[in-house]
Amino acid sequence: MAAAAAGPAGFQFAIDRGGTFTDVFARCPGGRVRVLKLLSEDPAYGDAPTEGIRRVLQEESGVPVPRDQPLDASGIEWIRMGTTVATNALLERRGERLALVVTRGFRDLLHIGTQARPRIFDLEVAVPEVLYEEVIEVDERLIPHQPGCRLPGKETLPVLEGSTGASLLVQRPLELSALRQELEGVLARGIRSLAVLLLHSYAWPGHEEQVGALARELGFQHVSLSSAVAAMVRAVPRGYTACADAYLTPCIHRYLESFRAGFAHQLREVPVLFMRSDGGLTPMEHFSGARAILSGPAGGVVGYAMTTYRREDGQPVIGFDMGGTSTDVSRYAGEYEHVFEASTAGVSIQAPQLDINTVAAGGGSRLFFRSGLFVVGPESAGAHPGPACYRKGGPLTVTDANLCLGRLLPEYFPCIFGPGEDQPLCREAAAVAFGELAARIDAFLASTTAGTHQPLSVEEVAMGFVRVANEAMCRPIRALTQARGHDTAQHVLACFGGAGGQHACAIARALGMSRVFIHKYSGILSAFGLALADVVHEAQTPCALRYEPAAFPRLDERIAALERECRDALRAQGFAGEQIRTEAFLHLRYEGTDCALMCSAKGHPPTPRSCHAGDFQAAFTSRYLREFGFTIPDRPVVVDDVRVRGTGSSGISCETPLAPSGKPARVETVTRCYFEEGYLETPVFLLEELACDHTIPGPAIIIDKNSTIVVEPGCTASLTSFGDVCIAIGSGRPRPIGPQLDAVQLSIFSHRFMSIAEQMGRILQRTAISTNIKERLDFSCALFGPDGGLVSNAPHIPVHLGAMQETVQFQVGGSPGSPWHPPGTPWGPAQPFLVLPQIRNLGEDLREGDVILSNHPCAGGSHLPDLTVITPVFWPGVPKPVFFVASRGHHADIGGITPGSMPPHSKALREEGAVFVSFKLVKDGIFQEEVVTEALMAPGRIPGCSGTRNLQDNLSDLRAQVAANQKGIQLVTELIRLYGLPVVQAYMAHIQANAEVAVREMLKGFAARWGTAVEAEDRMDDGSPIRLRVQVDPQEGSAVFDFSGSGPEVYGNCNAPRAITLSALIYCLRCMVGQDIPLNQGCLAPVRVVIPKGSILDPSPEAAVVGGNVLTSQRVVDVIFKAFGVCAASQGCMNNVTFGNERVGYYETVAGGAGAGPHWHGRSGVHTHMTNTRITDPEILEQRYPVVLQRFELRRGSGGSGRCRGGDGVVRELLFREDMVLSVLSERRAVRPYGLRGGSPGAPGLNLLLRRDGRTINLGAKTSVPVEPGDVFRLQTPGGGGFGSPGDGGEPEETARPLVPQSFAERGSVFEYRRAQEAV
Repeated sequence: MAAAAAGPAGFQFAIDRGGTFTDVFARCPGGRVRVLKLLSEDPAYGDAPTEGIRRVLQEESGVPVPRDQPLDASGIEWIRMGTTVATNALLERRGERLALVVTRGFRDLLHIGTQARPRIFDLEVAVPEVLYEEVIEVDERLIPHQPGCRLPGKETLPVLEGSTGASLLVQRPLELSALRQELEGVLARGIRSLAVLLLHSYAWPGHEEQVGALARELGFQHVSLSSAVAAMVRAVPRGYTACADAYLTPCIHRYLESFRAGFAHQLREVPVLFMRSDGGLTPMEHFSGARAILSGPAGGVVGYAMTTYRREDGQPVIGFDMGGTSTDVSRYAGEYEHVFEASTAGVSIQAPQLDINTVAAGGGSRLFFRSGLFVVGPESAGAHPGPACYRKGGPLTVTDANLCLGRLLPEYFPCIFGPGEDQPLCREAAAVAFGELAARIDAFLASTTAGTHQPLSVEEVAMGFVRVANEAMCRPIRALTQARGHDTAQHVLACFGGAGGQHACAIARALGMSRVFIHKYSGILSAFGLALADVVHEAQTPCALRYEPAAFPRLDERIAALERECRDALRAQGFAGEQIRTEAFLHLRYEGTDCALMCSAKGHPPTPRSCHAGDFQAAFTSRYLREFGFTIPDRPVVVDDVRVRGTGSSGISCETPLAPSGKPARVETVTRCYFEEGYLETPVFLLEELACDHTIPGPAIIIDKNSTIVVEPGCTASLTSFGDVCIAIGSGRPRPIGPQLDAVQLSIFSHRFMSIAEQMGRILQRTAISTNIKERLDFSCALFGPDGGLVSNAPHIPVHLGAMQETVQFQVGGSPGSPWHPPGTPWGPAQPFLVLPQIRNLGEDLREGDVILSNHPCAGGSHLPDLTVITPVFWPGVPKPVFFVASRGHHADIGGITPGSMPPHSKALREEGAVFVSFKLVKDGIFQEEVVTEALMAPGRIPGCSGTRNLQDNLSDLRAQVAANQKGIQLVTELIRLYGLPVVQAYMAHIQANAEVAVREMLKGFAARWGTAVEAEDRMDDGSPIRLRVQVDPQEGSAVFDFSGSGPEVYGNCNAPRAITLSALIYCLRCMVGQDIPLNQGCLAPVRVVIPKGSILDPSPEAAVVGGNVLTSQRVVDVIFKAFGVCAASQGCMNNVTFGNERVGYYETVAGGAGAGPHWHGRSGVHTHMTNTRITDPEILEQRYPVVLQRFELRRGSGGSGRCRGGDGVVRELLFREDMVLSVLSERRAVRPYGLRGGSPGAPGLNLLLRRDGRTINLGAKTSVPVEPGDVFRLQTPGGGGFGSPGDGGEPEETARPLVPQSFAERGSVFEYRRAQEAV
């Protein structure tokens, strides 16, 4: 495949087949370029790409080319395509019928997945269904070989050498005879596609290969082996990937066959290449489902990367692709940024993919006014009915706002709207809808601002929504850049897609960027990118070696073999040796961590202490330092995978320089366009008439065939020598803002306050060292007002909601007369480790440079391992703090009677670890390492207790929390500099008032529907009652939540600090409100909470509380939902399991059944309410810990019956390979999860120990027990309660329920990070 000359000999087609439109970029013989956009679905033709090719051939040749005859392909040099066929099949669940073959005991592994629910405040846990119809369990089992393993009979098990370098034991050989019968049955039922997932097959694929051979012999048309599709450790994402491949590849092959059928000789002589998710092209016959998900958007990334990035200055680029239904954001800085596992439509795909973040809906984002807040999306109007201006009765959208502001000109759009699809865009329809919305907004604001509100015009409302939409899109761009240690302002914004040009200037200005680049083909950049892309062949193999000199020869050998494979594959496609480049990558991580980075050695040449391919260790430590702010010098580095990316460069250049015109740009027309300054006379230019010597000052509109570019006042657009638009961003005139309430500004401040908490979280995650914070993301960061009232909190970990507010308010307002420590009382000998409270009323004693550490339950703590670090924010001239910032992180160990500081049998707080009330962690800017070390080790002075077992991790994570707070201070002071202290504090109060309004409206609605008084009671397994009576005031929308009558403090650890009850209450209120509201102090303003002192919900200061945080919190939620009749009880437990010995320790929480509701069945095998922790993948668990996971499946029939059924719990069996201590902390073993309105309760849980001598022992709900090799722990978790009597009105599908609004499908690293944060 030789490099292209100035003009091709034949036609070259690059085609992007999107969901709505198909874009065609064609180079004709001689170099002429044709650009075409047509509908992807149209009754006039069968296939849009074929139709696009037909039109170009007909128009260029002047000879009619009939649609009903195959096209003559003799004049076509090549065809390149990107397609959404795979994505659409996945989103719409229209793939091939499929069966799954899986290791026995794991039939429900992919149903359970990570066990985390996708949206933490949705009571109906909606998870996309699995892709397979049937499951076949096969008898076989491989387990990792472990030197210390003492399983009975281990010596007789066959040993296999895995491809990773590690050994495996064959615990159970493959049994094919029974499998043959089951496969024949599946074939007889019409299923022809098969996915195969056997545990540890990534390291030894022999069993999977035998199953695959049998399936093909029997007649299965497509078989996807997980070991072939995604040879990487972790069974769950590998299984999802194999299923996606088996589900989608047959669809792709059918499409390819139909595409080829449109051409003479089936395109046999024409190279046809398809874009893969990783940004590389591959021959049509190698295009498969698992690599096709991002085929469409990947072309756009290649397009802006190849046209915007300039190697000479190295300025990184943010790609901003705003279309009608979604907005994609990505980054390029000389190399494509890949992720190796990402979710689309609820399916995790384990394959290299460009990190394309679908962060918001696009021009079709719907506009709402909710409880005083302007809200944009995430719901989308879709293509039908589309925005209001499409004349089909659609809702208001961002497109309508731009149209009302004069930023879109209907006369330049085709007449394809209205029921007959023959009318222009309708500005009047949008204006009428905005007029109605403005009236509603004015009525609301007039009722809440005591007559001081000035009515808003239609333009002010539309402009407000555009500003809120821009701020909503800025948040994920900040997250994408700052997550990896980059400065957002130092990037160029490369804008493409139909809607992006209207927002580019405003977004760049808000992010501090100085330049926007819009390519002349921005409306079809994905197609243009296909013409510029390279052909890629990737090869990868798993590994389990340390990166050390002894392993270098084996690593070099593997790299060389993979390079040969890549070069051979590209040569077979016609590439000459000089056109082929290979790049080796190692997937590296520090031993004992999960944070692996795929590292190239580019820029790090080989040394005597490195591989021949380069110094990967230097590349890894350099990148780790940049992304996380530190390295771990003494920790070994492990290689998880070896990967080589081979690239065949086609050398195509499609750019033609423009000649200068020598005269001023022609103004097409002048229109009135609305900006911050009001209406301005705005000249309109046609891009096709502009030349490289034209400069256009804003305000101006530049119109292209496929997009509209708005040049805002203060910005200047110019054309490059190739005809692309480059906009220099001016600072713009600042908009004066006062402290009085402005509904638009309120929405913007809501985003800014949340962004502060999110960016604090990114710093904490980057700089922390422990697995809990860095990888499990078990932390929260928050911003508080001067009174300690919560302003914003991220992420929304349910058990942290509102609890940190109690901690900060205690520090601000706690008094020496606190009931738990009377004045003058010394800390007695029973509590030698309790740190003396240096401050209780911080007022005068708190200075700039001081940082407070606290975790005591009576000071707002949840349980002791959650350490809260609080820093005051000072402002010049103000003596007291103007804000507080705080971060709460779960530390893996802070001492106490058991490793992990989660003892099942603690009876007093002192047994659970070190306690801090109001401890100055930093004093006058100096980190108090010596004193805090002494405090963390102090529990060791208690008989039977130990000091912290992870001191260095504790200190590192505390420093990371201090650093996160410093970031918060920096961001708060920037906000104050921009707007002034009175304005920022005023909007802090406005945001809190907004949350209050939302809760009041919910309470009024409840009172109107169900009455003003409700009550409920539930019991803990020991019989302790949790009682609640709610009295609602229907006029004020206020309520009293009275827990009087709840049981007394218990002699155990199920006591829940007051902060836990408040967190549970905020969580329940947010679930019942049913929409996004700022979760802050305002949520509890309409609520008075009565909790009796000395009860299980507000115990004495010395009471043990570890079970209250993880167990009682769930019961409080159950009682609140029971009182309001919202849904049946979920499993009501977190099923805490810990095991370990002097060498190793492990902790997990396990899923159960979700409660049913009035129109939904409860989800099975999922975490509910106050927890959302992910479960460790079976292969990782067995690789790192001395256990074998024998079963992990649904506990069928454990959900309560009813019109809507409760979700089933799970069965999880652990076989122990060494002597260890097992600890279990659980509930709902005696008291069953209740059903509602005639629904049956769920089954209670059960903890069994199956001794190797044949005895079966019921362990009870809370215990610690020694276990021996060969013992098995069987955990049976509770099911959820049912809702409604079985015969009271049909199945839930038949009951009335609101339509599910259309929404975009989020994806990318920003989305995965937030999902992981909420999975804690």
